Amino acid sequence: QACVTFEDVAISFPQEEWESLNAAQRHLYLHVMLENFALVTSIGKSITLTQTLVFKLYMYENPLDDTFHHGKSCSRSVNSSKGSSHKNVAFYNLRIHNGKKLYENMKCEKNFPDGYSLGKHRCVHIEDRPYECRECRKSFKTKKDFIVHQRVHTGERPYECRDCGKSFTQINSLIVHQRVHTGERPYECRDCGKSFKERNSLIVHQRAHTGERPYECSDCGKSFKERNSLIVHQRGHTGERPYACRDCGKSFKQRSSLIVHQRGHTGERPYECRDCGKSFTQRNSLIVHQRGHTGERPYECRDCGKSFRQSNSLIVHQRGHTGERPYECRDCGKSFKERNPLIVHQRGHTGERPYECRDCGKSFTQRNSLIIHQRGHTGEKPYECKDCGKSFRQKNSLIVHQRGHTGERPYECRDCGKSFKERPALVVHKRVHTGERPYECRVCGKSFKYISVITKHQKTHTGERPYECRECEKSFKRACELTEHQNEHSREWPYKCRECGKSFKGRSVLKKHQRVHSAERPYECRECEKSFKRGGDLTQHQRVHSGERPFKCLECGKSFKGSSGLTKHQRVHSGEGVMSVENVENHLCG
Repeated sequence: QACVTFEDVAISFPQEEWESLNAAQRHLYLHVMLENFALVTSIGKSITLTQTLVFKLYMYENPLDDTFHHGKSCSRSVNSSKGSSHKNVAFYNLRIHNGKKLYENMKCEKNFPDGYSLGKHRCVHIEDRPYECRECRKSFKTKKDFIVHQRVHTGERPYECRDCGKSFTQINSLIVHQRVHTGERPYECRDCGKSFKERNSLIVHQRAHTGERPYECSDCGKSFKERNSLIVHQRGHTGERPYACRDCGKSFKQRSSLIVHQRGHTGERPYECRDCGKSFTQRNSLIVHQRGHTGERPYECRDCGKSFRQSNSLIVHQRGHTGERPYECRDCGKSFKERNPLIVHQRGHTGERPYECRDCGKSFTQRNSLIIHQRGHTGEKPYECKDCGKSFRQKNSLIVHQRGHTGERPYECRDCGKSFKERPALVVHKRVHTGERPYECRVCGKSFKYISVITKHQKTHTGERPYECRECEKSFKRACELTEHQNEHSREWPYKCRECGKSFKGRSVLKKHQRVHSAERPYECRECEKSFKRGGDLTQHQRVHSGERPFKCLECGKSFKGSSGLTKHQRVHSGEGVMSVENVENHLCG
């Protein structure tokens, strides 16, 4: 049978926490306690009010005033308002000091000064957990814990903050939350002076000074400062993800991760920067963002002195010194310093491209790639150079561009001393010294130093002609051929455009050119009625509807709708980043 005491409906605070509550918070506490008591008695349950409970309720309702009872043993003062409660309180206080134990547990022969303490202790002897949740089969020793847990499933949050309207499943959480509004941080660390809203936060913080990590994983031996961190970590071993999103079904190991995820559906971004107005779904993201305004970089590398705004950035950076790459691809064995690059890399094997552009249907393996791509549609270039005013779609492009002003070339070749603005350019340059030609054509066996060169070489086998002249729509296999052809347009020919003065060999070529100036879009898609100025643009667009993917990777057989998609994919096999090679066309035509 279940052990039912007033603990099932009562809420307890340690003495230290109780003393830190203000009058309003104690009043709220009293209100909830009495409400719970009334609820239980209203359904016919009989509960005996022990002297301990009488003492607690009386003290909650009557804060210490000008009249006290002083204990002889410790001079402790307790309220002695008129009535029989004074006698009970004095009796209880005396019993603590004289060691008289009136309540004995028959199982273990332990004695307790009151029935409440005995009832609470008896639950230790219950081997089972009688309160089981029907939703997830999790079980609990006390009814109170069971009731609080069920609110996870029902979404009930009965305790609401009067200041901001935020609600909570437990009154303790509300009381701690209210300290956000009052600024109260009653728990101070004696070592560094840092203060906290919760006592438990102080305890965990102090472990940073002592190095204590009392919670160890039995599977891998990793230890943690907090029990909750261990629980979440162990879900990585078991695969358990108990928090599911009702909107899309995605599940998470932590409830906090679910809450943040759901803000993606609702659009809620509750954490706003006071300096620039930018808002975030997570408080931690706001804190890191604000360091961009203040310049604070509190995490410093002991090896090289470089500092970071986030602790995680420091951890990843230090792997550059140690060579540690803990995230390994099961398909090809390639390893990474961070988990996210591994996830993106694996999409190269699976073909998954979860981020799709609503404007043109093009899809991407990374969300950031989609954001940058969409700026091509909107024309947005948010990263501006302060020296010359030139703007860019990507921050990295701005950084590389600024090196043109500063002359900085941080990537130096150890063999010849030549330096580069970008790391990929150094990687390619090194092949001059090593003679490495890592890209081999499977059709003819010819090998190449550059991935861009083999991509263009392969078109000689497929017959593809991706370079189209915008003036006359003639297409070519190689860029240099297109350049040579375009020189023909610069000559004086008999058919001249009245808009721009360009001349052409034939009337039909002039007619096609004039579409550049007009709004005419004669090439219309039969599927969606979208129209284009050039036939080549229509052909590429129609692949969105047909599913045709004519650009095939000779390494793994994966195919793509456009040549640019194939080029990017082949970097999965090569391990290269985004290439920036000067005058690469010289290798094709020179």
